[in-house]
Amino acid sequence: MNIDKFNYQCSFTKCVLESLLLSLIYVASLYVWSSQHSRDHPSTIKKRFLSVTFMLIFSPLYTWYFIHDKTKVPIWYWLGLKWDGIFISAASSLVLTSVLFLGSICLICCKSFQLKSIISIENIKSNFSDLIWLRNYIVAPISEEFTFRACIIPLLLQYFQPMTTVFICPVFFGAAHFNQWIERMRAGVPCFDAFLMSVFQFTYTTIFGAYSALLFITTGNIIAPILAHKFCNHMGFPDFREMFQFQEPKRSGLFIFSLAGLILWCLLIKYTTEPWIYSNQMDWTEMNQCNSTNSSNNFQQKHFVKL
Repeated sequence: MNIDKFNYQCSFTKCVLESLLLSLIYVASLYVWSSQHSRDHPSTIKKRFLSVTFMLIFSPLYTWYFIHDKTKVPIWYWLGLKWDGIFISAASSLVLTSVLFLGSICLICCKSFQLKSIISIENIKSNFSDLIWLRNYIVAPISEEFTFRACIIPLLLQYFQPMTTVFICPVFFGAAHFNQWIERMRAGVPCFDAFLMSVFQFTYTTIFGAYSALLFITTGNIIAPILAHKFCNHMGFPDFREMFQFQEPKRSGLFIFSLAGLILWCLLIKYTTEPWIYSNQMDWTEMNQCNSTNSSNNFQQKHFVKL
């Protein structure tokens, strides 16, 4: 293979532009429909369901087009679509994210939380007939994680090291949420207020995106970031103002649990990010080394000889 051509294929500019273009296509797909309704209107939600369905088909094809000549590892492994380690990946993701939101979970319990009402058949049926619920907790986590993690991370790994990718990938994810600045202004929110809200959302989603990318690269399974995304959408950003409204000692207790959850999460993340725990034998540096056969033979021996 021509060395100059290969270096171009693995260049910084090319892999960043490929990732940026896929991000723009995802956001643009949500706005191809001409509509005067808000994002929460049923017709808008249904049309955007069609858009993200298209992206679930288009995104992996887009990624395959750019990386298939640089690796012999099947594309579905790069996308985290595998059964190996799926249950431990799901459990680890939920436990880690729950620990991080320990304060918020305690806050819910302090507000006369009733588990029976949440897991009731009537409540489940109501949720699955609610388009906003489906968007927030099913469609958005699956479509966004699949595009912004499973499909963009392999593109970035053509040039960047895995840990560098963890911090670069979420920038695309955070920026993709800036489109809500315009939607907020259309809803009547003053321009500057809408901008500040979007900056806050960008910061929050970028930080979450780094955590989600770390889960994906560590577990090698798309189920981990999807469940973390769903959990975070359900919990929202910790409501510290509501915690302040409680009387002592509940108020102090809530803040202590919030801090304890953060500290415990920092400790656990160190010991739960070992790939072997999740049967993850992916060599994420294969394409980065610009050698299409560098580690694929080892991968095939580990995964396909035993079949």
